[in-house]
Amino acid sequence: MTAPTRRQQRRPVVLLRPVPGRTPIHDLWAGTKLLVVAGIGVLMTFYPGWVVIGAVAALILVAARMAHIPRGALPSIPRWLWFLLILGGVTAAFAGGDPYLHLFGWDAGLGGLLKFLRVTALSIVLLGLGGMVSWTTNVAEIAPAVAKLGRPLRALRIPVDDWAVALALALRAFPMLIDEFRILYAARSLRPKPVLTRRRDRRRRWALEIVDLIAAAMIVALRRADEMGDAITARGGAGQISAAPSGPKRRDWIALAIVVAVCGAALALELTVLGTS
Repeated sequence: MTAPTRRQQRRPVVLLRPVPGRTPIHDLWAGTKLLVVAGIGVLMTFYPGWVVIGAVAALILVAARMAHIPRGALPSIPRWLWFLLILGGVTAAFAGGDPYLHLFGWDAGLGGLLKFLRVTALSIVLLGLGGMVSWTTNVAEIAPAVAKLGRPLRALRIPVDDWAVALALALRAFPMLIDEFRILYAARSLRPKPVLTRRRDRRRRWALEIVDLIAAAMIVALRRADEMGDAITARGGAGQISAAPSGPKRRDWIALAIVVAVCGAALALELTVLGTS
């Protein structure tokens, strides 16, 4: 198998496109998922302990199992990322620190390595949390949920509806523009390239290609924005995006109670039995 074939088989990152199906996780209100992400994010910011990370990881795995998320939804990890992780772990190991491992009369400090592993695990858990929201939530449900959650801020004359519409449009346009940019890059790669022997000419050619790609990307983005504006106007204006009925149901309160109970138990165990380290 050749190298180009292996490169074609790599699974790309798929964001903001829900996995088809009707599961209890898919049926949850979008605002519930946003509250869970925000609450867990705050919790792990102030208490990034192993117990809390493990509890959140267990919640993500159970939710992924219930939502029937296939393994194909996970992107392939490039080799250079593994290299960076190994390099970071080796570099962090030189920092030493408590606890120490006694090997043949030599004390090896594992504090730096453990901190690096904890930060890595924290990053993976947060990425998995965001991926779960992306794979189980329709983009059209996010704007009404944000408008519903931000309703108390309207008393302060904060344009919550406008923010919700802007967020919804950005989320809708993000995967669409990614596809357009991939098509542009593929079309650019198919163009014949002149053979340049001088390094100065190659650098100049590379700079010109970057400028051409940026200009083409701007034109595509403006064209897509014009088409999206016409579609929104034909459907009644931007106000209809955040005006859809939205609200929590009984299953949402049950899900919130489960998340609060698991995170609360993990935090109590982290602070009392295992300490804050």
